[in-house]
Amino acid sequence: MTVVSLAAEAGLRRNKLTHKHTGLKELFYALVKARTPVPEALPDSTRARAAKEHQVLARVRAERDALRGQAQLLARIVQVLELENSKLEETNEALEQQAAAHASVPDITRRRRQP
Repeated sequence: MTVVSLAAEAGLRRNKLTHKHTGLKELFYALVKARTPVPEALPDSTRARAAKEHQVLARVRAERDALRGQAQLLARIVQVLELENSKLEETNEALEQQAAAHASVPDITRRRRQP
């Protein structure tokens, strides 16, 4: 339970609880402190295992961040390639239209040489 949830249960806004009803707030903190058990000292093997797990977690997070960056880079590359592909398709269509227009024009040089 927090001061915010205590204020909600009491039907007060948090600032009223922490500024106006300070006795209630202090009682709440005293009860929370009394309920919280005192942690026992951890053995060295547990500390070593926790330290190792923190190192592994840091490595995995770094790897995740690197992979996320690579995925974003690959997505951008795909976008650029799609744009270039659409431009090439437009250019290819234009060239095909020009070739079709050129093919419909009769070759005048052949007619002159055949007399």
